[in-house]
Amino acid sequence: MLRPVRRPGGTVGITSRDVARLAGVSQPTVSRALRGDPRVSEDTVRKVRAAAEALNYVPSEAGRSLSTRVSHRIGVLVTDLTNPFYPHLVGPLHDELEERGYRMMLFTERSDAPAAAERLVDRSIDGMVLATSTLDSALPAELNRRGLPFVYLNREGTAPADAVVVDNRAGGELAARQLVESGHRHIGAIFGPDNTSTGRDRELGFRQALADAGIALRPAHVRYGPFEFETGLAALPDLLSARPAPTALFCGNDVVAIGVLDAATRLGVAVPEQLTVIGFDDIPMASWASFQLSTVRHDLHRMARTAAQLVVERVSGTYEGEPRRIVLTPRFVARRTHAAPAGD
Repeated sequence: MLRPVRRPGGTVGITSRDVARLAGVSQPTVSRALRGDPRVSEDTVRKVRAAAEALNYVPSEAGRSLSTRVSHRIGVLVTDLTNPFYPHLVGPLHDELEERGYRMMLFTERSDAPAAAERLVDRSIDGMVLATSTLDSALPAELNRRGLPFVYLNREGTAPADAVVVDNRAGGELAARQLVESGHRHIGAIFGPDNTSTGRDRELGFRQALADAGIALRPAHVRYGPFEFETGLAALPDLLSARPAPTALFCGNDVVAIGVLDAATRLGVAVPEQLTVIGFDDIPMASWASFQLSTVRHDLHRMARTAAQLVVERVSGTYEGEPRRIVLTPRFVARRTHAAPAGD
């Protein structure tokens, strides 16, 4: 029989989550029970301590430091603040957290998970909102391992946690059906990164709705790229060189779509007379008079505020149940960048 490898003060690989499973409580309850939080009943404290002793569990210095400090600070992780999408999440996040007595700390991070988690834990924060995450990122699992509560916002990862997202597959389907109903048959798409839940699910919904309508999405009419202006700007000339060229484009988000509109202006391509363009998100820029972008809308304000509520409930201990997944329903917003194909 294999025996656990022991080290001074504990057993390698044993975490507070193992203690929680054995004691039949949540991981945050373990942290509170071991630090003597008065909100935890004596019976629960006894169960947690018995489980910890049975597993030879001793909190690490980093974990102990995290569990005993209350900073009333919540970190918000983004990748790039120059992307117009993120500021429209940060504002309502800040407001909701402030109303609940917490300060927001903004982080940008692209490094490896252990190093990133170490920096985040060391910044005296009580929890995190991950406004960016890839499906292959190890950061969410690392934060879970270190006992730092977090909530996914807009995107999701593979580690279990609360999440607030839009129904991205339904949104992709809405865009495809709009194009089909407008009479388009040569349809293209600039999808987001396929290692993100948003990129993956919007693509799945879009492809499925086209397939249901009997329309093929040709490889020559498809491009992938970051959810950035430059992606749309660079992709359009290449897509229009295909034969036949697409008469309509679905873009992975509004920022990509705005890049397409800029490229169309440079190329002298009339929108929507020669090319229909549809975005996703309905950021405020999409409704500007210079764009008037037709797009798939969801409530960014509500999404951000809900994520703030969930993370506060986690760090304050008012909710300790299973991970919650809040899904917002999208709808199509018709503006001036879509029309029937020329000649119809």
